[in-house]
Amino acid sequence: MLRRAGRLFLFAMFASAPSVALAQAPMLPPIAASPRIAPVLPTQQPAAAPETPVVATQDAPVTFTADEVQYDQNAALVVARGRVEAFQGGRILRADELTYNRNTGVATARGNVQLIEADGQVMFAESAELSNQMRDGVLEGLRGHLLQNGRIAATGARRTDGSIFDLSRVLYTVCEPCKNDPLAPPIWQLRARTATLDRTEQQVRYRGASLDMAGVPVMWLPYFQHPDGSAARQSGFLSPSFGFTKYLGGFIETPYYWAIDESQELVLRPIIATSVAPNLGVDYRRRLNNGEIEVLSSIGHLNGKDGTEEGVAGHVFAKGRFSLDEAWRAGFDVNRASSEQYLRIYRYGAQRILPTTLYTEGFWGSEGFARFDARAYQGLRRSDDIDRIPLVLPNIYADWESPEDSLGGRLTVDTWNFAVFRGSGTSTRRASSRIGYALPRMDDLGGMWTLRAQSDLAAYDFEDITLAPNYATGSPNGQSAAANIRAALDWRMPFLRDGGDWGSQVIEPRIQLVTGPMTGSQYRIPNEDSIVFDFTDANLFSLNRFTGRDRQEGGTRADMALRGAWFLPEDRQLEAVVGRSFRVQEDGGPFYPYSGLENRASDWVSRLTFRPNSWIDLTGRARRGGESFAARAYDVSATLRPTNDTSFSLGYLQAPPMPYLNPVAQREEIYLGASQRLGFWRVTAFGRQDIELNRPVAFGLSAMYEDECFIFETRFIKRYAEDPTTQNLYPASTMLLFRLGFKTIGDFGLRAL
Repeated sequence: MLRRAGRLFLFAMFASAPSVALAQAPMLPPIAASPRIAPVLPTQQPAAAPETPVVATQDAPVTFTADEVQYDQNAALVVARGRVEAFQGGRILRADELTYNRNTGVATARGNVQLIEADGQVMFAESAELSNQMRDGVLEGLRGHLLQNGRIAATGARRTDGSIFDLSRVLYTVCEPCKNDPLAPPIWQLRARTATLDRTEQQVRYRGASLDMAGVPVMWLPYFQHPDGSAARQSGFLSPSFGFTKYLGGFIETPYYWAIDESQELVLRPIIATSVAPNLGVDYRRRLNNGEIEVLSSIGHLNGKDGTEEGVAGHVFAKGRFSLDEAWRAGFDVNRASSEQYLRIYRYGAQRILPTTLYTEGFWGSEGFARFDARAYQGLRRSDDIDRIPLVLPNIYADWESPEDSLGGRLTVDTWNFAVFRGSGTSTRRASSRIGYALPRMDDLGGMWTLRAQSDLAAYDFEDITLAPNYATGSPNGQSAAANIRAALDWRMPFLRDGGDWGSQVIEPRIQLVTGPMTGSQYRIPNEDSIVFDFTDANLFSLNRFTGRDRQEGGTRADMALRGAWFLPEDRQLEAVVGRSFRVQEDGGPFYPYSGLENRASDWVSRLTFRPNSWIDLTGRARRGGESFAARAYDVSATLRPTNDTSFSLGYLQAPPMPYLNPVAQREEIYLGASQRLGFWRVTAFGRQDIELNRPVAFGLSAMYEDECFIFETRFIKRYAEDPTTQNLYPASTMLLFRLGFKTIGDFGLRAL
């Protein structure tokens, strides 16, 4: 028997014995080692200590280090003691003592046994007996660290083929031990009679299992399976959700995830309910070399109760994004559904109108952009007139901005052309262009001058213009043209004061003179892009304050505003803007009543931003009558964060009557919200009240607990929306949701509507 003491390094010492390997896997980098002395065997000459670590291949013999090694040549037995570390390829075995029998190929490890896998997962055991090149074995007192913080323990385990562990009396959790009481039961753990950890299929399968919460069994599972955390994505059943709704009755949803290949996946979402026929949702995603495709769809059957339609129902939400080259990209959005009710009942994302778009667009640095698209819309309510829903084909837009010229100005050119078709109502073909120029200057006193000019030219071909708003007389079909030129001189004088520790203050008066020809009557011009209009400080100085091109503002006017700001350290500020516009002529454009620009002297518009410290942020916009100073419109929002864990939000909205909305009525609402974090808990609440109608719009409560291994969430939402034209349009106006999330094994949800 040979015996050597001291730290030893052994490599390829059993050349005639089978290679000893822990498992087959990609190699990790070799373990770096300080120079060591190899034992002298009868058939070997003394070897010098290697200057660099030896890289072991998967088929190479085992390499190990130890403080002390005994070798019995007659019994072909090697005993290594003291910080034993054996490795081959990408796996490492550590123990206090390792005994290896060359004749049987059995290695026995005792004391603080560690099996470190190539992917970083670690298994601990009190003792291990390994055979078949260490691919098979029996372990006692197993403790394992899996990926995604998974922890598994078993009284005993049998390892087969280097990849399958059959475990007995098993515990699994991802919860961290309690810092105050490490022996206390975790928040949750899986307990099973037996289990199989399959490294090839990357799954853990349990038999005779129970789910324990704080050490108390709450659910019994004859069979349960979940990924071991080493795979990014795997096929299999996802966590089910179940509940009860007025329309569906009791229901359960059991999704199945199919990882088709590395670039595509499919999710099947069958819903079985007691009161209606089954529903099937299908989600498909695919990544391509130049883009991606996503299709969310479903099919089912509605039985006509509670005012819903009767028959086959479904939806398709699909989108695609593709890069054609460095400058061009293309895409599509296809959204269709049988009804808004269907989307609400099955919670597929209810919308009032569904758009469908096919487009391609190109970019040329920061100077140019072009887009070609086609658009179709679907109205989902029974009150919608399908014949009046537009089809836009094509819609073409392109713009270009010149580099700065010798004077310091920039020229912009764009064109916007489209064709709109309706079964009944106005059908329009338009070709339009806009040319703009801006030249900034600064005088010796610090005044900032900007000369701006803009010209618009548009030609129209239309049918059935009699159905358009504000139509007067004339043929309902025909052609028309519109042109407008606007020029403006804008002056600003910022007066600055540096207050040192008190920050800086700014007072800035601004005046703009705008002139151009009168536009006259525009009733022969179809209005497709300028219906929605909101006069605020944001468009006070716009040359044409309509949002699009189909309505033009003419005549001469003066725009005036005064801005004051106080900028304090630590991003604190107070800023206010107030302004008004005065028109020379009586008629300056087709502004409707309550727009704020229907009179020669406009309404007052203002904006206030108030941030006195890091936890208060207030922004408000207001519009008041020009002569009476009566309130016309308010939009105020405030956020308060007294601490990092507490926040409050407040909002107030007052909107004047809009002629394009039905019914035409003033809107006034107030919003309140609050959120509080208490350790791992976050509680939120919100409410919205319609002041004009003196009734609530919606309110909700939610509470959520989340730590490193567990999520609990509950929500209650009640909506009071009504549609007098359709009975029971909102079958999902009340929602109660419970969700339990066990990280790495799945979520379980309960929903009631």
